[in-house]
Amino acid sequence: MSLPGPRNTPIRLERERGAARAAAAAPQPAEKSAGPRSSKGIRTRERLLEAAKEIFEEHGFLNARISDIAERAGQSHGSFYYYFESKEEVFREVAAAIDDRLFAPLEDVIKARSSLTVQQRIRESMRRHFEFYQKEARMMGLVEHVARFDPEVNALRLARHQRINDQVAETIRRLQRRKLADPKLDPALTATALAALTERFAEMWLVHGAVHCNLDDAVQHCSRIFVNALRLEDPEQES
Repeated sequence: MSLPGPRNTPIRLERERGAARAAAAAPQPAEKSAGPRSSKGIRTRERLLEAAKEIFEEHGFLNARISDIAERAGQSHGSFYYYFESKEEVFREVAAAIDDRLFAPLEDVIKARSSLTVQQRIRESMRRHFEFYQKEARMMGLVEHVARFDPEVNALRLARHQRINDQVAETIRRLQRRKLADPKLDPALTATALAALTERFAEMWLVHGAVHCNLDDAVQHCSRIFVNALRLEDPEQES
């Protein structure tokens, strides 16, 4: 047998209304700032990002400390947490900026309207890619390392690679339609394989020092691999 519920008497209803009004009037927990809105706040955030990059380069990801980042940026330890929730979050932003700059030259060359031949475009994009990778080799090594255990950094890299691979695959399709590239190649698989070759080569050469060559040799040989894989003419014959 169930017990009857409380009766909705006028006194009880008025108490409930009063409680609801009090709850609505009570101060709500402050939400995390969406980011700096003033020019000063934007500059402070940029300084923290620059300082974070320097500290990560000097100490690595695991040994980098938030207090060191804040001190390098000329900010208090507490100020860091106004802009970033954790060391992981600031690293992800640094990694995203590095990725943007690493792949921008490739996208520029792929999309550019110019009189360059296909072979010249391959060499130019390869040179720009390796030049930036060489300049940021320390951070590139860290990004590759952290991507192995941070799902967000890994997802960032995979999304960027997929976008570039899609663009390269579409370029291969156009070359095939013009009967300039091997028609038996699967464009998506070929783009993925060539991208993996380029990235792994750059890592082994510029991060681990396992390959001994100069920039010109790296550009020449990797470009020729691309050209041979697509069955294009020898790039040096086109020069």
